Amino acid sequence: MATSISIKQLHQTTGEHVRLAARSRSPIEVTDRGKPIAVLARPALLVSKTRRRTLLAEYKALLSRKSSGKVLDDLDAVRGDR
Repeated sequence: MATSISIKQLHQTTGEHVRLAARSRSPIEVTDRGKPIAVLARPALLVSKTRRRTLLAEYKALLSRKSSGKVLDDLDAVRGDR
């Protein structure tokens, strides 16, 4: 991190540091007694965590199965051994 400020500095000049973070290409680290506690960064710098969804083989098989036409039978198939 290129820039670091104390929490006291942040409290004294919050607006200035928030605007600086909005213009900056790197995040601003906020410290409390020398320990990092927060980061100010513009939204474009945040990395979104995308999760990949996977289907269980049993569920895929259930989806590919043709419906029996009877709701209770289909519910029993979904419930399995529960």
